[in-house]
Amino acid sequence: MNKLDVIAQIGDIKEIEYRNTLAITSVIELLLEKNIISREDISMKAEELDKMAFLQTDKVSEI
Repeated sequence: MNKLDVIAQIGDIKEIEYRNTLAITSVIELLLEKNIISREDISMKAEELDKMAFLQTDKVSEI
């Protein structure tokens, strides 16, 4: 794999990341607009998931 291939793959990954972020943001905004969830709900869930990820990282590093 040459340098140009790597750069192209990075560009592809950035495009995929952008589209995924756009999709997630769109879903969140629709849920908020329809009063299905609140910003507080999102914040609390994000904090919960972040803590879970942190705990998983600690468990892996102990192995």
